[in-house]
Amino acid sequence: MEQEQRHITIVDESGNEQLCEVLHTFESEEFGKSYVLYSLVGAEEDADGQVEIFASSFTPSENGEDGELEPIETEAEWDLIEDVLNALEDELDDEE
Repeated sequence: MEQEQRHITIVDESGNEQLCEVLHTFESEEFGKSYVLYSLVGAEEDADGQVEIFASSFTPSENGEDGELEPIETEAEWDLIEDVLNALEDELDDEE
């Protein structure tokens, strides 16, 4: 099953726009937020073949468009994101 590539544009600390590939989105009832996992398009892999993955929370806007990205602020949210990432990696390993 081919997932269509989704892209978002983020603005980094220096005010530069960065095109990012959306890897996964999910919602958390616990925190009442949606989350997006993404990586920079064209990012270099590190020595282990890994690309840096970023995470943000967002609130979808009323019309279904992407909402504003917000930083992750709590340790509990980071734990949730880490669990989701680990589950995704396990799924990918099972497919190979």
